Amino acid sequence: MTEVDVSVVARLIGEPARAAMLTAMLTGQALAAGELARAAGVSPATASEHLTRLREGGLVTVVSAGRHRYYRLASPDVAHVLEALALVSPAKPVTSLRASRADAALLTARTCYDHLAGVLGVAVHDALIEREALAAGTDGYEVTAVGEAVFERLGVDVAGARARRRSFARPCIDFTERRNHLAGALGAALCTRLLDAGWLVRRAAGQRGLRVTPAGEIGLANALGVTLTRPSECAPAAG
Repeated sequence: MTEVDVSVVARLIGEPARAAMLTAMLTGQALAAGELARAAGVSPATASEHLTRLREGGLVTVVSAGRHRYYRLASPDVAHVLEALALVSPAKPVTSLRASRADAALLTARTCYDHLAGVLGVAVHDALIEREALAAGTDGYEVTAVGEAVFERLGVDVAGARARRRSFARPCIDFTERRNHLAGALGAALCTRLLDAGWLVRRAAGQRGLRVTPAGEIGLANALGVTLTRPSECAPAAG
């Protein structure tokens, strides 16, 4: 195997302002430089310098829309690296009630780049495993015959997910739950479908936090046996 220099990427991520920008982009959405400057607490000029370095380092890419430019993570692999680093990183101190509530919301349900994470993400993953919708494959998970029917009922395009040029379905360690949730193209397709169906909504534009709607509570219980046991918890239903 060819040796790689991980210190190059480590230096890019290790600068606090750049780390904050990259974390903000874990929503999976493209964000304007001004939004990223606010997330990092730096001036627009400083943000521009940091974004140039991140782009040159291959960690972010630019999306143009008319005269506007937006930034997003260059690939799901970058998101995976950031989530993996979160597993071994200390928690930031919570200094306000608002921050405490936001923290609790993220623990319950959020996006991990483009797939479900938090208590909800782990519960959905566990439900799919328990119902034998997913089975271990050579490179992550394979969808079983049972799973094909489960995902069809959910409206998830499994064939379309298989056709994408990325890992199809793999476990991803949830940095708050320390257990697996579903990542890869299939995890992304499932998350997108639940948002499109109105089962989940973002708590605020440009944020990772998700809220399960009343329709989502019913749908997830019927389709996967995932129920809200308390306002802040989700779990596969017994039986």
